[in-house]
Amino acid sequence: MEEFPQGPDQPPARRRACYLRWHDGPHASFIVLDQQLTHEIVGVPARLFQMGVHHFAFWVDDLAAMMTRVRAAGVTVFMGNDGDGAGADTEMYGEPPGGRVKSVFLRDPEGNFVQLDQRA
Repeated sequence: MEEFPQGPDQPPARRRACYLRWHDGPHASFIVLDQQLTHEIVGVPARLFQMGVHHFAFWVDDLAAMMTRVRAAGVTVFMGNDGDGAGADTEMYGEPPGGRVKSVFLRDPEGNFVQLDQRA
């Protein structure tokens, strides 16, 4: 957890944050996912296909195990099941055709769309 200044008339805020980087280095791009701990969260979750961020996607090694954790946490599954179907062709991922990828779409507690993929 860290404290950071909010602005000239705002007290410091506390948050829990995760920094996702594409690679290591002093100028590496990153995305910050955070949870505000000292301020009320305001706003409404985005709708799929509205302007802005569409969704986040992550590769996982064991989709079934991940879905057990997702369901235990009460997360809403938006599309897909436990990845138990045949999956999509890897051509849909900009890769050579013939491979398979199992996918699940869910909404995180803040309403963001998250895609979990596993190579079949």
